[in-house]
Amino acid sequence: MKSLKIQFILLALTATTMMVSFRYTFQQAKPMAVFTAPASAEALKNPVKGDAAATALGATLYKKQCAMCHGDKGKGDGAAAASLAKAPANHTSPAVQKLSDGALFWMITNGNNPMPSYKSMTEAQRWQLVNFIRTLAKK
Repeated sequence: MKSLKIQFILLALTATTMMVSFRYTFQQAKPMAVFTAPASAEALKNPVKGDAAATALGATLYKKQCAMCHGDKGKGDGAAAASLAKAPANHTSPAVQKLSDGALFWMITNGNNPMPSYKSMTEAQRWQLVNFIRTLAKK
């Protein structure tokens, strides 16, 4: 009887390990969401560009609102990323970093399913997030 219990436990552990491994492999292969801001977003100017205090506030907001999906370092590997149909953007990537501040602001404002819209944040907060996202490429 003990032998049967041990075999069952080993089988359950093996199956669990295989499922976790499969999910991790599948998740890594998910395409990143294609997200493009309209040309009008290019005209938006960042009123807090270069402001260290605004960037620090952006870091705090990022940890509360963005890191769960995008990860603490912005690589798109947050704890919630595994459950999303589309992989979150890697904010450290050249593709994201080459976007204008206005485009990033527009994307944060409007969202792109599964990313929610952040229109409920103040404009200042959304610009603070833009400032902080700029720092992620340097980390």
